[in-house]
Amino acid sequence: MTEPITEVSSDVLPTVVVGAGPIGLAAAAHLVGRGLEPLVLEAGDAAGAAVREWRHVRLFSTWAEVVDPAAAKLLAPTGWISPDGATYPTGGDWAERYLQPLADVLGERVRYGALVTGVSRAGRDRVVDADREQQPFTVHIRGVDGTEERITARAVIDASGTWSTPGPIGGNGLHALGERTASDRVRYRVPDLEDPAVRARYAGKRTAVIGSGASAFTALASLAGLARTAPDTHAVWILRRGISGSTFGGGEADQLPARGALGLAARAAVEDGHADAVTGFRTEAVERDADGRLVLVAEDGRRLDAVDEVIVLTGFRPDLSFVSELRLGLDERLQAPVGLAPLIDPNVHSCGTVHPHGVNELSHPEKDVYLVGMKSYGRAPTFLAMTGYEQVRSIAAALAGDREAAERVELTLPETGVCGGAGLFDEPETTRAGDDGGGCCAAPATVQIGIGAPAAVSGGC
Repeated sequence: MTEPITEVSSDVLPTVVVGAGPIGLAAAAHLVGRGLEPLVLEAGDAAGAAVREWRHVRLFSTWAEVVDPAAAKLLAPTGWISPDGATYPTGGDWAERYLQPLADVLGERVRYGALVTGVSRAGRDRVVDADREQQPFTVHIRGVDGTEERITARAVIDASGTWSTPGPIGGNGLHALGERTASDRVRYRVPDLEDPAVRARYAGKRTAVIGSGASAFTALASLAGLARTAPDTHAVWILRRGISGSTFGGGEADQLPARGALGLAARAAVEDGHADAVTGFRTEAVERDADGRLVLVAEDGRRLDAVDEVIVLTGFRPDLSFVSELRLGLDERLQAPVGLAPLIDPNVHSCGTVHPHGVNELSHPEKDVYLVGMKSYGRAPTFLAMTGYEQVRSIAAALAGDREAAERVELTLPETGVCGGAGLFDEPETTRAGDDGGGCCAAPATVQIGIGAPAAVSGGC
């Protein structure tokens, strides 16, 4: 028998924060600083559980850019020593030296092993209007032992990120035919080549890397490093677009130097012959040859020579399943809040041209519910931690009733050319003269930048 919901004043209810990652914990820190009570629900068994899964990857932001000021203020009395602000942490560093200490300071306000399975208004599905805003939120969670529970909240801040829902191989946003059955040879993460088992998986092998962002750059640079010690290691870089002046990001002009260097390292992998770039290739199917290797087939019928492994780095998308009973206002393309979407649209903006934004742009028809961090960007790429920290500062101020502070949003982001999404098309008229490959409407091609044997492609274009 279901127990009745007891009337509780919203003033004494916590604000539920979904996810104990960088932005979720920053949200909790800002709420505490405002005298509000947060409850952070984390599905993993430690702070930054998703970050720990890419612990081997180095951030292109410095420590100074990935520590939230409100969090640092909470940590200071504990004797926590802030890392050198000019150095670059790995994901593991970030989790162990900052996120876990912050979660420890928050104490019982952080619950681990608590998977959020649904959020709604108490006694109201998304259809019901009557007294809707007067009802608190009900948050359903499932523990690691399968036990179910519901928590009542005054507000919900969803900082669950997008790590659990990577983009597929298919150029149409769906899984390519045969992608799921080839799962034994397909991975959706940057490989940790320091792990002997992972290293053995790619050493001496031919690997397709699909994607055009920072993760793809990292994978290409890592495989190039492996090739220097493991002969016959080779990468085939699959791009849905052509190669243009912005393909490798901001380079030396990038105001985040490590991010610019990452693009230059990817370019060097191609120029040194450790990788070939196949442009204008939008994958439709993944087939196996007689030896069990994988053959990628494009929408136009072209077939690449077989590869041993495929690394898919085509971005992420938000999991909206557990907030489906809330009235969210989401852009039909990016799945970002409608007020934010025009400011981050990768068809128009780079990271450096994102306008300051806070509670106004992140609000929904459903009052007091917010998607923040990576999840707020929907399918738009290259979110920066400092953006999320400003988001939750503004939201905490609004929940505390300080509207002036909430709307006083100030944010300056480093400029870069790396924000284009893997699935975007280049307009043909914007392709620079002399660029190899061209835009989406140029003839698809296998492009050689520098020396090394080009990837073989059979079939017509």
